[in-house]
Amino acid sequence: MKRLILVFFAVFAHGSLHAQAPPPVWQPSSGQVQIPLWPGKVPDAQPLANPESVATAENLVAGKPWTYVSNVSQPTMTVYSPQGSNTGAAVVVFPGGGYKILAIDLEGTEVCDWLTSRGITCVLLKYRVPDSGPHWEKKCDCQVTPKSPAALQDAQRALGLVRLHAAEWHIDPHKVGVLGFSAGGHLVADISNHFQKRAYPPVDAADKESCRPDFAVALYPGHLSVAPNRHVLTPTIQVTRETPPTFIIQAEDDPVDSVQNSLVYFAALKNANVPTELHLYAHGGHAFGLRPTEFPITRWPHLVESWLHTLGILPE
Repeated sequence: MKRLILVFFAVFAHGSLHAQAPPPVWQPSSGQVQIPLWPGKVPDAQPLANPESVATAENLVAGKPWTYVSNVSQPTMTVYSPQGSNTGAAVVVFPGGGYKILAIDLEGTEVCDWLTSRGITCVLLKYRVPDSGPHWEKKCDCQVTPKSPAALQDAQRALGLVRLHAAEWHIDPHKVGVLGFSAGGHLVADISNHFQKRAYPPVDAADKESCRPDFAVALYPGHLSVAPNRHVLTPTIQVTRETPPTFIIQAEDDPVDSVQNSLVYFAALKNANVPTELHLYAHGGHAFGLRPTEFPITRWPHLVESWLHTLGILPE
């Protein structure tokens, strides 16, 4: 009887420890190190009901599963060094996820694999979610803009850190761009037009560096057009001639973010005489990342590379 009691308590204790074990947290591949964005307290920190976690989505993209991160309260960036010849260019990547989650591989690490293979330093930003930017709320069936632009704060901080460490990371501080998908595409537009002043009290030397991107790439961006009149750019984005050269791509059959998001932003860029390229495709849907499909839109990386050559970011 005593032995049975001991076994029961051992099993019970093991089960309790297993139940209380924290969910897995996303980590970059071996050899890569995540760098905290903020040296101390995160500005405008909001308490989250659950800790950060990583999971696999049920739906497949191009026949493969994809991974997403939830409940990010401690934002980080991971620097991926270029393979082969270093062009000196760097791209800060913003994964999408509706400002609710981050598609960390589909629109993150897989993008870094492509960029580094082209001699470009990739900086993967794990910015705060959820509700860190404009997002759709089911409760009111409406778009909500948070009081504190946490995602923009993280993006501005990341650009400053990249330029602060440019020499150390072998980056040309005048060739630092941004690339984002969906909500990350909105974040591309956000930081492209909010760089004159930090959205948080400056912390250290990194916040004295410019956070203006030298170029910007927005793929199937959301939250840019105003509903119900989708032909109007959101008033939170004020495009000027100082907005960096921008490349936009989207499918007309995108079921998540209307193509009007790209159209209204493109029109504003052209009106401000900002060098811009817009590529629209009839088919392609949403959230395809870099994974090849039968649709021509998935060949977009070649278009971006050509565009970067024309800007002088990549050598001829």
